[in-house]
Amino acid sequence: MWKGRLAIVTILFVSLLAGLSMFTVRGASNDQLEVYSWWTGPGEEEGLAAMAKSFEGANPGVRFVNAAVSGGAGSNAKAILASRLLANDPPDSYQRHAGLELLDDVRSGKVQDLSDMYREQDWAKVFPKGLVNNLTIDGKIYAVPVNIHRANLIWYSPKALKELGLAGPPKTWAEFLQQADVIKAKGKTPLAVGPEWTQKHLMETVLLGELGADKYERLWSGGISWLSPDVTSALDVYTKVLATSDVKSAAGDWQPQLDKVFSGSAVYAVMGDWSSSYLEQSKKLAYKSDYDVVASPGTDGVYDFLSDSFTLPTGARRPDLARKWLIECGSTAGQNLFNPLKGSIPARTDADAALYHGYLEWALQQWRDPKMRIVGSLTHGVVANNAYNAEIDSALGLFVQHGDQGKFARTVEQQFRETQ
Repeated sequence: MWKGRLAIVTILFVSLLAGLSMFTVRGASNDQLEVYSWWTGPGEEEGLAAMAKSFEGANPGVRFVNAAVSGGAGSNAKAILASRLLANDPPDSYQRHAGLELLDDVRSGKVQDLSDMYREQDWAKVFPKGLVNNLTIDGKIYAVPVNIHRANLIWYSPKALKELGLAGPPKTWAEFLQQADVIKAKGKTPLAVGPEWTQKHLMETVLLGELGADKYERLWSGGISWLSPDVTSALDVYTKVLATSDVKSAAGDWQPQLDKVFSGSAVYAVMGDWSSSYLEQSKKLAYKSDYDVVASPGTDGVYDFLSDSFTLPTGARRPDLARKWLIECGSTAGQNLFNPLKGSIPARTDADAALYHGYLEWALQQWRDPKMRIVGSLTHGVVANNAYNAEIDSALGLFVQHGDQGKFARTVEQQFRETQ
């Protein structure tokens, strides 16, 4: 009963915020740009403010309206945005994760094609091919990436590995399972996990490590069946890896998931590279000495990316200013203003490397490596549309709870066909 009432209150609250947002914009001056995002946390808020100041400086008399909505890792912002788009009252530009998260907006005509802008700005020369491929939907591009995060990483304490007698982090999941036996014998948890989305994040990295980049990409395009022997074997490994974790007492979010590693109760955590900002700024840990990170097992040489990007909505009040904002987002100056503060790296390969230190310096070197294979994240909106991703979430929740691997594979195979 309480959950039902809470859901109703949440929906009413979101609707009220959407209505207030529309009222504010309709009464506003024409000399302003409303940019909508979920960047309200430490680092990202300062990064957005730096870009806003630069934009206003380049466009005298124009006011940048920061319409950011906090909470829910973007879920609150997405709910309010959905209401505005349905009401044909879009902001001048809004944030999405790059990739197929934008597919619904494209098919419903809510965003404009930016392919001409890419040609005018020569962005194909400075954005890696793998990134551009994942930004392209039906031959066109609808968003400009501001930053890059990496999903396929495993975090650990060098001191803890030394105390356990482990020479280094595992290079394969088979090696991880061997280490897990040693770790459990010492009374520690081999792998910390958090809520369901972190368990999905883990599955993504295991699939990538076991299948390799080519088969991983073919899985999301329908080129490989979830029922194939290769995928069955990879899911077997995921089941074994999850069994070494603390999934039955999973942390409430990714930060306490990492806290378990650096408090000493667990040894490893698979998480994206937003972890570096948390570990350095909130936990005051130093890269390499207090914490370290490598590509998740089996994925060295592969960059499993996600990216925050911005759009030109259909019906934007100031499309001319929105275009200037998008050019700012894709520029060297804009990306160098934002990313060092956010704790991410620029999507461009020609950014000033001197601005990036510690983990970010290594991440930028990896991103720029011409031999690096770039693939897109499942968990963070790149390779699966929203409907398919939601079905995977539901099936994975049941799989983790009941352990029926075959049912999981059959369900997601069927849902792939039904959600495309």
